[in-house]
Amino acid sequence: QVQLVESGGGLVQAGGPLRLSCAASGRTFSSLAMGWFRQAPGKEREFVAAIGWSGDRLSYADSVKGRFTISRANAKNTVYLQMISLKPEDTAVYYCAADSSGRLFPSRGFMGYDYWGQGTQVTVSS
Repeated sequence: QVQLVESGGGLVQAGGPLRLSCAASGRTFSSLAMGWFRQAPGKEREFVAAIGWSGDRLSYADSVKGRFTISRANAKNTVYLQMISLKPEDTAVYYCAADSSGRLFPSRGFMGYDYWGQGTQVTVSS
């Protein structure tokens, strides 16, 4: 079992930065691929970014490429999502997810993850 707890969400003005954190427990963090997804009201959950267990394989949705950066600190059992130049359309609940399969390349699909956090709200005002 893996427990995931997100933090760092909040209200920010358009153009501003925000950093999300996801703390993991219950399993060797360095063996987990990690992902961030988001879900806006009335929309389906969508992929945002992912990082492989080795830390050197990254994947981003086109809508956030160049603005968001995913990283991990294995010593802290934590994955981060640094967001800059935020837009109102980035408003959503952001979820952290863990993939325990050991796949080499992180999945961009939510079915590729077997553990999920409860989410943290990000609201970007215009």
